[in-house]
Amino acid sequence: MTDRQRLHAVMNYEKYDRMPVVHFGFWSELVDKWVTEGHLKPDEINDGLASEKLIAEKLGFDFGYIETVGDSSFCALFPCFEEKRVAENPDGSYNFLNKEGVVVLQKPGAGSIPMEVDHLLKDRASWEEHYLPKLQYSEDRFDDAVFDRLAAESADRTEPLGICCKSLFGYIRNWVGVVGISYLYADDEDLYDEIIDTLGNLVYKVTERVLKSGIEFDVAHFWEDICFNHGPLVNPSVFEEKVGPHYRRITDLLSRNGIKIISLDCDGKIDALLPIWLENGVNTMFPIEVGTWEASIAPWREKYGQVLRGVGGMNKNLFGLDRAAIDKEIERLKTLVELGGYIPCPDHRIPPDAKWELIQYYCDKMRQTF
Repeated sequence: MTDRQRLHAVMNYEKYDRMPVVHFGFWSELVDKWVTEGHLKPDEINDGLASEKLIAEKLGFDFGYIETVGDSSFCALFPCFEEKRVAENPDGSYNFLNKEGVVVLQKPGAGSIPMEVDHLLKDRASWEEHYLPKLQYSEDRFDDAVFDRLAAESADRTEPLGICCKSLFGYIRNWVGVVGISYLYADDEDLYDEIIDTLGNLVYKVTERVLKSGIEFDVAHFWEDICFNHGPLVNPSVFEEKVGPHYRRITDLLSRNGIKIISLDCDGKIDALLPIWLENGVNTMFPIEVGTWEASIAPWREKYGQVLRGVGGMNKNLFGLDRAAIDKEIERLKTLVELGGYIPCPDHRIPPDAKWELIQYYCDKMRQTF
């Protein structure tokens, strides 16, 4: 079987020859460490997705979850804001306007998510001036040459390929901030609705356009990241009312085009939003962060049944320990794999303390076990 066939078989509760060994990328600091340690050559790490595939192959992974098409502008803004420094600080840090119109504090040498300092999106005036023009549908968003190539390769492709359905709320959270989006709902619900509806309608049109490209897609994939370690960053009832209908409209479109695996990337404790996604056509959860707050597909499956699938749930932090820790983790994963509709995967990008040989051991052991 090909990796593409294995993905479909596992997620659709069909027979398969073995479980694919899947990853979700690597922290850049980890890749740099591996160059220093001699596992990689400097010229092997500077080619984006091709480099990630090369690294994964050297380690023993089958593929990364999941390469997608349709994300020509990750933040949905077209064009994105011009990135630039907007202020220098005495301590050597600087304020930086990113591509989403958010001013963040950048500190030399820092690799974590930077602190938000300010947002261009504050009210209706800033919405209409800065954001609304960038959220209009345009054929300029698409590269037909790429579509034509991928469509021609569809029949012979052995790795799965997804269609990127962007985000219906997480982008907005980025643009205005958690505090800002919370106040916006209370202060100007009409504008709150307009922003959500504008983004939802754009995502629908972009998805519809990409589906017409002739590419055979295996998965549809959304991104949100709207939860933290205790639950959602949005009231679930508000999310259900305002955002749920846009999910339903888009997932119905995907289903009509034969896409059965509709997945969503949301970090954090997602339990309160999970039934809303399921009711609106999203059936696969990722990354199931076991290493942070012990998330697991098992209680979700018990509650919602086989309609719910999952990818993730392998504790990536164990790659910094030893073989005994890996053996114990794979043993734990056995009962989850037996549920069906589930593919183990490190629960997000592999962190800087990971050991090259230990990841190789994990890949070999996964292939032997499953």
